[in-house]
Amino acid sequence: MLHYAVVFLVIALIAAIFGFGGIAAGAVGIAKILFYVFVIMAIVTFVLSLLKKR
Repeated sequence: MLHYAVVFLVIALIAAIFGFGGIAAGAVGIAKILFYVFVIMAIVTFVLSLLKKR
């Protein structure tokens, strides 16, 4: 999922360079959502792994 966030971020940067404002804003929004989902899933996985070790 982090890979998709980076891909959408790169798409947003390229679109911003060429001046496609709507496309860039959409890609940035998707990248942010995917990044936050990835962070939440990573934290949950980390906590679950700590609980299983006990």
